[in-house]
Amino acid sequence: MNNDDFDIRWKKVETMLAERFGKTPNMEAILMLVGIQELNSVKKKFTKEQKQDLMHIAVCTLLSQSGYFEPEGRDKDGWPHFKEVSPVPKMELEEQERFLKEHVIAYFEE
Repeated sequence: MNNDDFDIRWKKVETMLAERFGKTPNMEAILMLVGIQELNSVKKKFTKEQKQDLMHIAVCTLLSQSGYFEPEGRDKDGWPHFKEVSPVPKMELEEQERFLKEHVIAYFEE
């Protein structure tokens, strides 16, 4: 994906989320949203540990699009679990951010 196309598509995601939630969320908030959506829960409050778990669910869900993880099922509380299929490549921080954003774009375009 070239830079212009990437920037336009990322802006669309940010705009869609800002219109829905009243402000542009940061990456942490976006991961929380994805995690909550994948958990399929309407719970109002999450513990700090649950918030970390939600972000983990989000990352696994996003990276499963590229075959790095695959769903293993849900536990007795309904939380999804994943297994790593192939290791995520080592990247510099800037590369990681773009890599994750590309997966977020694909997730919201589906």
